[in-house]
Amino acid sequence: MYLRYVALGDSQTEGVGDGDDIRGLRGWADRLAELAARSNPELRYANLAVRGRLAGQVRAEQLAPALALEPDLATVVAGVNDLLRPRFDADEVAGHLEAMFAALAAQGARVATLTFPDLTRLIPAARPVAPRITALNARIREAAGRHGVTVLETAHHPVVGDPRLWSRDRLHAAPLGHARIAAAFADTLGLPGSDGSWAHPLPPSGTRPAGGLRTVGAELAWAATFLGPWLGRRLRGRSSGDGRTAKRPLLTPVADTTSA
Repeated sequence: MYLRYVALGDSQTEGVGDGDDIRGLRGWADRLAELAARSNPELRYANLAVRGRLAGQVRAEQLAPALALEPDLATVVAGVNDLLRPRFDADEVAGHLEAMFAALAAQGARVATLTFPDLTRLIPAARPVAPRITALNARIREAAGRHGVTVLETAHHPVVGDPRLWSRDRLHAAPLGHARIAAAFADTLGLPGSDGSWAHPLPPSGTRPAGGLRTVGAELAWAATFLGPWLGRRLRGRSSGDGRTAKRPLLTPVADTTSA
C-alpha cells in the first residue's frame, strides 16, 4: 500500500494525448494514481513531468523536487525525446535514468519504469531509430536490475502497435492507450485488482486496411501536420515544453477522474 506517488518524465507522463490544455490532461500516471487509490484512498500524488524534456533535463529539473516529496512509489519514464534527436548516446541517456533510479531507490521508494515499443510499427519513416530503441531498452533493463527497479515491458506485446491506442501524431498515446499503460503498470506493480488483460488485443475494428495510395496520402498528411512542425521547432532550438511547468508539483489527494 502506497502513501505518496510521484511521477517523473516528459509528455507521456504529463498526459499529452489524453485530454487537452483547455480541459486539462489526464494521462497514464493520473490513471495509475487512481487505480492505486482504490485500495488506499489516503494516497497522495504529484506529477512533475513536462513535455519536451530530455532525460538529462528530467534529472536536472525533477529529481530534487521528487526526492523532497519523499515518495514511496515513483515512476521514471524518459528518453523518447532523446531518441528522436540527431545526436543520441544510449549510454548517456541511460546514465541519467540510472541516476534517478539510484537516488529514488536509495531513499526507499519503489521505483518503476518501462521499455519503449518499436515506433516503426506506427511510423515507417522512423526505421533508422529502431536500433536506438533496442539499445536504450537494453540499458534500461541493466540499470533497473542494478537498483531493484520494476520494469514494465511493453515492446513484446502486439497490442502496443494497434493504432487505436495512439493519438494522431503517433508519438503520444490516445486516451485508450494511456488507460492501457496505467493498467500495465498496475499489473506489473501487483496492485490489488490488476491483471494481464491490458495486453489483450483490441476487438476487430471492422474497417478495411487502407490501400497503397491512401497509405501514401496519410503519410504525407502526417508529415505535414506533425513532423514538419516538430522539425521546425528543433531547427529553431525550441521545445513544446518551453515556458511550461509541472501540472501537479505537490502531493495532493487523488481526485477520482475515472469518468473523464
